[in-house]
Amino acid sequence: MLERLPPLNIFRMLAHAESAFRPYLRFGGALLADDLQLDPVARELAILQVARLYEAEYEWIQHVAVGKAVGVSDEQIAALERGDLAADAFDDAQRALLRFATAAMRAPRPSDEDLAAVREHYSPREIVELLLVCGAYAMLARIMTSLDLDLDTALGAEVLERARGSGGEGRS
Repeated sequence: MLERLPPLNIFRMLAHAESAFRPYLRFGGALLADDLQLDPVARELAILQVARLYEAEYEWIQHVAVGKAVGVSDEQIAALERGDLAADAFDDAQRALLRFATAAMRAPRPSDEDLAAVREHYSPREIVELLLVCGAYAMLARIMTSLDLDLDTALGAEVLERARGSGGEGRS
């Protein structure tokens, strides 16, 4: 199985959980697939925000490259790195998404105001997909930081291509 995946330490680490490895790869691949209703740029902005919140350098490095591959701008990346969610680099929908994602990762329940703001721009399906993405990447962030995962070179578009072409079994 590992031979079919991008050569990343995260996959070698996850392989230790033998019974969960394949199902998790399918789930993770589904989060990177083109059939999510959530826009890939929005997805990657959320992943980058989770990586920043959870201080997951590995996740940040990998998803800066993935984000750029789907259209996240250098200005957006710099704004996230600064923690400036109000930056002009983001449109209103992205600001609402980032505030909601941040609130969901910091507290048991986002505020009514954050939920209302994200509902103005995103469908119920997109909001659930957003929460699935944030939760999955928060879990990965904790694995990466708790186990001091060694950094890899960012693969970006290669990870996306393998995720899309392998039945969802190639994500980071």
